[in-house]
Amino acid sequence: METNIATILIVEDDPDIRRLVGALLGAEGFNIEEAENAVAMDEVLSRTRPDLIVLDLMLPGEDGLSICRRLRTADILPILMLTAKGDEIDRVVGLEMGADDYLVKPFGPRELLARVRALLRRANAKAPALPSRRLAFDRFIVDLDARQLTDTTGVGLTLTSAEFDLLACFVQRPRRVLTRDQILDWTRGRAADPFDRTIDMLVSRVRKKLDAASPDSKLISTVRNGGYLFTAVVKTVS
Repeated sequence: METNIATILIVEDDPDIRRLVGALLGAEGFNIEEAENAVAMDEVLSRTRPDLIVLDLMLPGEDGLSICRRLRTADILPILMLTAKGDEIDRVVGLEMGADDYLVKPFGPRELLARVRALLRRANAKAPALPSRRLAFDRFIVDLDARQLTDTTGVGLTLTSAEFDLLACFVQRPRRVLTRDQILDWTRGRAADPFDRTIDMLVSRVRKKLDAASPDSKLISTVRNGGYLFTAVVKTVS
């Protein structure tokens, strides 16, 4: 998928904002689908699979958080959450529900485009590094090309796009303390906000999923005043 032919679904109840965002992204070469609520969104999803969803937090009927949680049970589409609220708790809850990134209204066109492009790049990233693209650690195998995580029995673990990016960052730099700034730079690149503390919530989400599948493994350790350490030994597999 090339970003200039990517399809973006905008779910926003305000028609002016919906048209504005659609026109902005459309002018950049993206294919645009629009929906004013969850019902209209489901109709669009029944006939097409977008590459990214721009999802408003405050919607009539089923709100953005509920939609995000529902989508996450069935797919790993990148989700950019729009919110008129600037409180950190709203951003954290959005990420907890499975959003990959957030943008607070009002926002500038350049920031919106940067976030969208960054999410699309992350969703299709080809991480350079080790000769083999399949890496084993603890009781897991991660396929960097297929962007899949399975246990040794072949059972898959569902990760959001942002969660997989974080895991890929860790498995390619195991047994090494990574600062929050380093993690943000490697997973978000130019779109990273140096004051963004939600990386801690993302780490928590990945840690919980790994711990649930491998109890007491303690694969991600918090280093006080340092950052995070991926403790597992990582090996390449054929």
